[in-house]
Amino acid sequence: MFGLMGKILRVNLTDRNIFQEEIPEEMAKKYLGGRGLASRYLFDEVKPKISPLGPENKLIFMSGLLTGTLSPSAARYSVVAKSPLTHIWAQSNSGGRWGVDLKQSGFDGIIFEGISEKPVCLVIDDEEVELRDAGDLWGKNVSETTGMLKETLGEKFNVASIGMAGENLVKYAAIMNDLHRAAGRCGLGAVMGSKRLKAVAVKGRKEIKIADKNTFKEVSKKQYDLLGENILGAGLQGYGTNLVLDIVNVCGGLPTRNWQTGVCTYAEEINGEALNEKVLVEAVGCFACPIKCGRDTEIKKGPYKGLKGEGPEYETVAIFGAMCDNSDMEAITMANYLCNDYGLDTISCGSTIAFTMECFEKGILTKDHAEGMEICFGDSETIVALVHKIAKREGVGDLLAEGTRVMAQRLGQGSERFAMNVKGLELPAYDSRAAKITGLAFATANRGGDHITGYVQGPTYLASPFLVIEESEIQDPLMENPEEAKVVKDLEDALTVFDALGLCKFMGMTSDAQEITRIISAVTGWAFGVDEFRRIGERIYNLERVFNIREGLTRADDTLPKRLLEDPLPEGPAEGHVNHLDSFLDPYYEFRGWDKATGKPTPEKLKELGLGDVIGQIYGGEAE
Repeated sequence: MFGLMGKILRVNLTDRNIFQEEIPEEMAKKYLGGRGLASRYLFDEVKPKISPLGPENKLIFMSGLLTGTLSPSAARYSVVAKSPLTHIWAQSNSGGRWGVDLKQSGFDGIIFEGISEKPVCLVIDDEEVELRDAGDLWGKNVSETTGMLKETLGEKFNVASIGMAGENLVKYAAIMNDLHRAAGRCGLGAVMGSKRLKAVAVKGRKEIKIADKNTFKEVSKKQYDLLGENILGAGLQGYGTNLVLDIVNVCGGLPTRNWQTGVCTYAEEINGEALNEKVLVEAVGCFACPIKCGRDTEIKKGPYKGLKGEGPEYETVAIFGAMCDNSDMEAITMANYLCNDYGLDTISCGSTIAFTMECFEKGILTKDHAEGMEICFGDSETIVALVHKIAKREGVGDLLAEGTRVMAQRLGQGSERFAMNVKGLELPAYDSRAAKITGLAFATANRGGDHITGYVQGPTYLASPFLVIEESEIQDPLMENPEEAKVVKDLEDALTVFDALGLCKFMGMTSDAQEITRIISAVTGWAFGVDEFRRIGERIYNLERVFNIREGLTRADDTLPKRLLEDPLPEGPAEGHVNHLDSFLDPYYEFRGWDKATGKPTPEKLKELGLGDVIGQIYGGEAE
């Protein structure tokens, strides 16, 4: 098989049985790799309603079809499981180099089953596989775990691991690789911790076979050139993803004080330029990436002076900054370092802290809840202190470790109104009242409140259309145009394919679908066109939706927090605006071929996509 290595590794942690399995080529053609293949395995092998932290859940690592090739930005891998945070389908995605090293070790992916009696780590050395005791690593954070494994195994091994947050089953714990890169969303680090799997160390230099090397080189070079010439690529290289903070703020959509307003008055203290001046050391990138949007940083003053790491990215700055009403870039950077080392999703962690601050402000959460702590907006020392408490589940951190949905359920008193999550997953830092189409993307994302699934920030906040779809223009971000629901559907499908290929989604702003399909054909030798590209994305997206329907999700779950639906923005360019989500949902379901009353994909749509075998899972005898 070209492109893929053609094999997965199956590891039963309960009985320590390990064996290799071939990937059927027809299955690869239908789901490609990465998120697509992993989701199909998860759907087939995980029963409905199982406990996300129990032995029946499976944790699936899968590199993309193009991961490890020299296609630009082809560095990414996906992790898929049932989420302990949302209790539905979950996928997290990470770059760096770990996914490349996994693939070059001879395997496209790993399926972990069961629960180990004792802490273990998996070591893969060019197809030589061993489960090792990890008792000495348990209780260590990511940096120490990585260092100890490299000292034992050798510097050429690359490590994906959890820190204390994953061990302590924090519901939004991350899996970290390359020290600073995160498979961050949905709490998959907690799934890894529940299995007592501390780390996966990989090394390999096996060749990834390319079917048509000449065409592959030609198209890949063109993509590198396009990325190098693109103004967004230049901006990302110069300022990292925090480039967008000023843009979002100018639009009135930078969530501030837990989404109470969309205007941050001190944006110049935490924007891309401020990050460069205060903490930047140099730009860094993932494998085969010409952009280098990552930031190597060092805190140069204050109580955390001298500490070094990578980041923060835009989401982290906006959430630990504006959302917590905090202008202290050094404290934001420190919170980011701690999240990376403990293994925490910065979006969910910072958002939960901001929610806690508003609960404290409103008297819903008191000093008695917090062992005498005052948890006030703008208090940078408290932000840093809470990250420690969350990861260790100490004191009030034990409550915060559950995420905003569970916190609101326990605290009550109307706090669910401003618990800023969708389906249990905390929202990223784009206020959809200032860019309405993002609200539809948040509401319909299969993993919950998420910006990367549909990534409509491109044609809205960033004013940078995605070339990978045909209809990416948003006429007016402040208007709900039902026809624009198709933009969300098309982007969801196209960018799902990117996750299956292992590509960075910034590629979607510089590459059209025709060029991507030329790369796929050159790598695999398959006859592969734009129609199949779109069909595969739609197939994977619908399969994930069926997984969620099987778990009990309905149309009622495709919604937004009441603050976004009922509370107008108080100031800025979007003053007075709320989300009128219903004007988008019906046309979105129609474009998708989903039943408008239930949100289920229709039997006809599933058959059309080659998913007739899953119809009975959500319809039973109804579909006959």
